[in-house]
Amino acid sequence: MMVTFRELEMYKNFDELAEDVIGLAKEILPDQLFYLSSMSEAQQIILKHSPNDTAIPIAEGLVLNLEDSLCSRIDFKNKQPLVYEDVKDGHALGAFEEKLEAANVRSYLGLPISFINGERFGTLCAVNDEKSQFDTKSITLLQRIVRMFTYYLDLERFAYRDSLTDLYNRHFLTRFFEGNSKAGGAVFFLDLDGFKKVNDLYGHDTGDVVLKEVASKLQQFTAVHPDALAIRLGGDEFLVCFTEPASAEELSGWANRLLDSLSDWEADYPLSASIGIAQYAAGGDCDLKELLQQADQALYQSKKAGKNRYTFY
Repeated sequence: MMVTFRELEMYKNFDELAEDVIGLAKEILPDQLFYLSSMSEAQQIILKHSPNDTAIPIAEGLVLNLEDSLCSRIDFKNKQPLVYEDVKDGHALGAFEEKLEAANVRSYLGLPISFINGERFGTLCAVNDEKSQFDTKSITLLQRIVRMFTYYLDLERFAYRDSLTDLYNRHFLTRFFEGNSKAGGAVFFLDLDGFKKVNDLYGHDTGDVVLKEVASKLQQFTAVHPDALAIRLGGDEFLVCFTEPASAEELSGWANRLLDSLSDWEADYPLSASIGIAQYAAGGDCDLKELLQQADQALYQSKKAGKNRYTFY
């Protein structure tokens, strides 16, 4: 599950530590323009950068297509830096050459930033509009800074993620709702039908595998709904939170899609899901506890009516 920028907003002291990373990097290579970025599957966003004394156009919040960025070439798997002391020095960069020239980038050093589980976070990069020399000692020191920053990111991430499924947890939901409920939206309260039977027949290890597969299905669903969050509340209870208003017709369609996904199992588990739906209006002071109680009541009605269905509060 990729780190989101709304998640970064909740990290304590993120801005201060990001600025420290940039400042320390600048002390090692004072002539370079440094920037810290975060990456999704398709995009890269500039989070912080050092003072810019070059002709390179850069700004915090700048969004780049990842395929247009040299950072897409960094070896995250082996955590190896990518170094071009002169991008014009016969590196066979192909289409990148024209893009780098347009951005006035003549030299580049990119260091990968990954979580402990191997998932990539982004990069710390040094660029210049002139040729540069990147000595081994400087690169090693920058890697040590990145490693310390990674420890901080992992500590923050653990506070907001479920340890089994890597979905957001109840703590994240509470913090997120404090500042993001004004637009209105809806919640789907999901409970698995037949999960106890799976545990009894196949064992709790298989039960954990099922929960991870449920998380994967929810992640696939939220991937095409940018305003949706998937949360594990505990046990076999999950929540999908929509942070923008939607019509009852739209919510019904999405609920049916989830029910179809959560009743389709390659291993032929006797599983389905029931959903309770509760909506909250824009502009009001929505009480998360009350909203979850409403969704739970609707979920109870789905169970009572035969399971594998959804009910509106």
